[in-house]
Amino acid sequence: MKIRSACFLIAAAIVLTSCMTPDTRHRVIVSVPQQRLAVLDNGVLLATYPVSTSKFTLGDAPGSRGTPLGEMEIAEKIGGSAPSGAVFKDRRPTGEVLAPDAPGRDPIVTRILWLRGREPQNANAHGRFIYIHGTPEERNIGRPASYGCVRMRSRDVIQLFDIVGWGARVTIVNEPLEAVMQVAPSAAAAETPRQ
Repeated sequence: MKIRSACFLIAAAIVLTSCMTPDTRHRVIVSVPQQRLAVLDNGVLLATYPVSTSKFTLGDAPGSRGTPLGEMEIAEKIGGSAPSGAVFKDRRPTGEVLAPDAPGRDPIVTRILWLRGREPQNANAHGRFIYIHGTPEERNIGRPASYGCVRMRSRDVIQLFDIVGWGARVTIVNEPLEAVMQVAPSAAAAETPRQ
């Protein structure tokens, strides 16, 4: 009986360890001037998406409402089973679901990829609740309109959420994607078409 218990504990530890392994395969790059996000798989460009960064400033000062620059990582993934348009308050689903461009509403919707800074210039990102997340204000995607986060269309953030894992590297730059990406082109790299 002791051998079975020990085998069970070893198997459980292996499963838990594999779930806790950071995603070193994927990388996300956000270009503020282009308002674009690229996702790479081992250096191969998978897709690009339009985004919306801060309408206020760039930076990581508390209270600035700025989008932080530099190297970060995905610290937490929230909302994996939520429907598209599900509203989150304090990272918990409220039960409400909004359609794209719902009038008068600007909550966090669909998915949350919570970022943690890896450099002094973005060390406050996690504590400032800087996310990559869905927005019902899809009409504003492609121009600065956020309060510091990186906003995406719901269908796009669902795709990104399903691709990247915990620990994946996220780089936000104030230059074009082409200036920082050294990747092999891919036929799958075309922008996700609007539906």
